[in-house]
Amino acid sequence: MAIMVGRKAQTETMADLLSLKKSYFVAVTGRRRVGKTYLIDQVYKDNICFRVTGIQDGNQKEQIVNFVQKIAEHSNIPIVSMPQNWQQVFILLKKHLETLPKNRKQVLFIDELPWMATIRSGFIQLLAHLWNDYLSKEKHFILAICGSATSWISKKIISDKGGFHNRITHHIQLPPFTLEETRAFLLNNKIKLVDSEICELYMALGGIPYYLELIRKGESATEAIDRLCFADGGLLKKEYEHLYKALFNQSANHEAIVSVLGKSKSGLGRTELSKKSKVATGGPFTRTMEDLVLSGFVAEQHPYGKTKQGMIYRLTDEFSVFYHRFISKHKKAVSGIWQEISKTQPYKIWLGFAFEALCMRHLPQIKRALSIANVYTEVSSFYKLAEAENEGIQIDILLDRADKTINICECKYYNEPFELSKQYSELLNKRKELFKQYTKTKKNLFTTLITNQPINKNDYYYATLDKVVTLDELFAK
Repeated sequence: MAIMVGRKAQTETMADLLSLKKSYFVAVTGRRRVGKTYLIDQVYKDNICFRVTGIQDGNQKEQIVNFVQKIAEHSNIPIVSMPQNWQQVFILLKKHLETLPKNRKQVLFIDELPWMATIRSGFIQLLAHLWNDYLSKEKHFILAICGSATSWISKKIISDKGGFHNRITHHIQLPPFTLEETRAFLLNNKIKLVDSEICELYMALGGIPYYLELIRKGESATEAIDRLCFADGGLLKKEYEHLYKALFNQSANHEAIVSVLGKSKSGLGRTELSKKSKVATGGPFTRTMEDLVLSGFVAEQHPYGKTKQGMIYRLTDEFSVFYHRFISKHKKAVSGIWQEISKTQPYKIWLGFAFEALCMRHLPQIKRALSIANVYTEVSSFYKLAEAENEGIQIDILLDRADKTINICECKYYNEPFELSKQYSELLNKRKELFKQYTKTKKNLFTTLITNQPINKNDYYYATLDKVVTLDELFAK
C-alpha cells in the first residue's frame, strides 16, 4: 500500500505536529487489523528515531531483549551487557535520544504497547517518567503509541490517574473504512467492483484494510468471501479464533458475549445478555462490556425515551457477526459453499440485518443525504411489545432531531428495484401512528426509507415516504 487511502483528517492532525515547536504524545487506537501501525509508519516514516513492537504473550525478559535490540539498531550505543530491568533499558534509550539533533522532530514509536507492559514490570511507570521528566520538556519529540487493546490503553494511559494523567496530547481513534473509503482502497489496488458488490463485501468483512487487502483482482464479492472465509486455507477462516485473544488477557467472557450478540437480531439488554452469555452480573459483566464498547466491537443504544437502565447492546463488528452467522457453522465446508448459502433463508435474513448495521455505521452520510448534517441528532430505537389490545411495533433507527423532527428509518435490502405495495404502505403508516400514540410526541414524524435499490414511484410511494436515501448516497464522502 504505497498510497494512503482515506484517513485524511487523522493524517492532517498527525502531520501538523511535525512543524510545531513542542513535544507531543499521540495515542492511536482502534480494532485489530484496522491500520494503526500503517498510519503512524506512513505519516512519520521520515522522522522515526526509535521504533519497537511488543511481543504477544512475551515475558518481561523477552520484551527487554527485544527493546534493547531496537535501541542498538537505531543508535551507535554499544550494548556491553543486557539490562536486567526496565530502568536500565530506559537509561539506554535516553542516552540515544540525547544524541539526536534538535532541529527536526524525532518520533519514538511504540507499537502494541499493551503486550510490552507485562504485569508488575514497571514499564508503564518508567515510560511515564521518561515523558514527564524529559520528552515533554523538550520541543522536538513525538511519542507515538498504539495497540489493538483499546480498552487497555484507555484505562492505563489515556484515563490514567497516575503518571500519565492528562499527558496524552492527541488521541486518535481509527475507525474502519467507510463505504467510500473502501471503494477508494479497492480501486487503489486495481480492483473495480460495482457498489452493490462492495456493499456485500462490507456487510461480511467490514471496512477493515487488512481484510480488503486480501481481495484479488478479477473476483466477485461471492468468490472473495468464499475463498477467504470458507475454502481450505482461507486466510480469514481462523481469524476469529485469534481476534479477541489478541486484545484481552482473559477473553472468555468477551467471546461469550460476542457470541450471543452475534446471533441476536436487534441487540439485547443487560439482564438478558448476562443470562444468555453466562457472564456474571456486576463487575465481570461491566468490565467486559466496557472493554468491548471502548474497543469498538459493541455499541450502546438508548431506546427512545428511556434512561441507561434500558440500554441495548448491539454487536457492530461486521466480521464477528458474519463469523457467528455463517463461518462457525461451516468450518468443514468445501470451496463454493458461500454461493449455496446465498440461496438460503438465513442468508436473506442476514442481508436485512447486515444492511441495517451498515446504515448505522454510515449515519453521517445519511444525515447529509437528508440535509441535516449540522442539526443536532440523537440516535435511538423503539420497541413496544404487543399486550392486551395494544399492537407491538419495532423501530431500529430513530433520528431524533433538535429541529422538532424525528425520522423513522426503515432499512431495506433488495436484489432488484422495487415499488411499495399497498400492504407495505399500510404497515409503515400504521407504525408511524402507533409510535405517535405510544410516545405522545408532538414532533414532526418523517417516514424515511434507506435502500440499496432504486424504488419505482407509485401512489403508495408518495402517500407513505417523506424521504428516501439510496446506496449511492451512503457511498458519499
